Amino acid sequence: MKEIRNIISFYDKLDYKKEQIALAVVVNVEGSAYRRIGARMLVTSTGRWVGGISGGCLEGDALKKAQRAIFNKAATKVVYDTTEEDDYQIGVGLGCNGRIEILFNPIDPQNPANEVEILRSISKSEESNILLRVIETDNSSLLGTIKHISLNEKKHFAHIPEAVLADCIFQTSQKRKPRVFELQTETSETIRILVEYIPPEIRLIIVGDNYDILAMMGLAKELGWYIYVVGKAKKLAREVYEMAEKVVDYDLANTLPLNAYTALVLMSHDFVRDKQMLSLFMNKELKYMGLLGPKKRMLKMQEELGGERCLEKVPHLYSPVGLEIGAESPEEIALSICSEIISVFQEKEGRSLKFKEGTIHVRE
Repeated sequence: MKEIRNIISFYDKLDYKKEQIALAVVVNVEGSAYRRIGARMLVTSTGRWVGGISGGCLEGDALKKAQRAIFNKAATKVVYDTTEEDDYQIGVGLGCNGRIEILFNPIDPQNPANEVEILRSISKSEESNILLRVIETDNSSLLGTIKHISLNEKKHFAHIPEAVLADCIFQTSQKRKPRVFELQTETSETIRILVEYIPPEIRLIIVGDNYDILAMMGLAKELGWYIYVVGKAKKLAREVYEMAEKVVDYDLANTLPLNAYTALVLMSHDFVRDKQMLSLFMNKELKYMGLLGPKKRMLKMQEELGGERCLEKVPHLYSPVGLEIGAESPEEIALSICSEIISVFQEKEGRSLKFKEGTIHVRE
């Protein structure tokens, strides 16, 4: 989502009397690639760009392809195939050994329903969204056609039978990963569509007002997460207010917005405060709740909370908090915690890729 917000910010600052734009999107990947389906890059007619579709190896050629799409005023798809290990097929060494399909789509700023405006509406959503896109068709006018729908909306797109489209969306939302489908339209045309599942950005609530929350906030900000802080105003540094969406005192912690993409970290270093906040948030709609400190600290809280739920059996409570990486400094501890949050939201074990069997990414 951070990349999408960066694209929107860049888009809003352009002078369209001087520049035209196109959006390059990774729409399919087979084999290895640095970026996956859904990676985006906004390109101007003057060669400026933001975002990325690879580790830097495709961007130079993609700039030319995007400018050509702008000139032709038509969506085009380009396939970069490095499975034959020809490092110089486009004049640069790719080295990924994969097949990458990129769609280049001109953007009309005068059209309120253009793709960047669609991304803007998605970026503001607190729910997961579906983005449908035609990536292959015999009808050139349909190539690149997109539609944004909510998960509960009726499914109509590109003359695809509603039941078929609904099944594609269901499969994608179950896996929470983008999927490419080859389908038959109601007029018996073969069409390939990309179904993207786009969750809302992670919302991080940090409970605490000591200096170490700045390291946590800095890393979360770099990741593009929305940050909320619970603590005493007189103890918080000015930088906290600059980085946070909202700051509240402990007695107003229950006013903060929560959803299924909210993570909370208790790091006040105050046993009574953390116990109070733990009790407050334990039964809330949270995907992740981390408690700083040793396990014996959590067990002591368990004793004092008495009849409330057994903390060791609360599935979304992580204590001690963070992945085991030998973290010692506030920055290292923040990295450990943020890594654990990502692993929980992505439903991964958080172990070294060296020990993973098969491919790094699950096949879409």
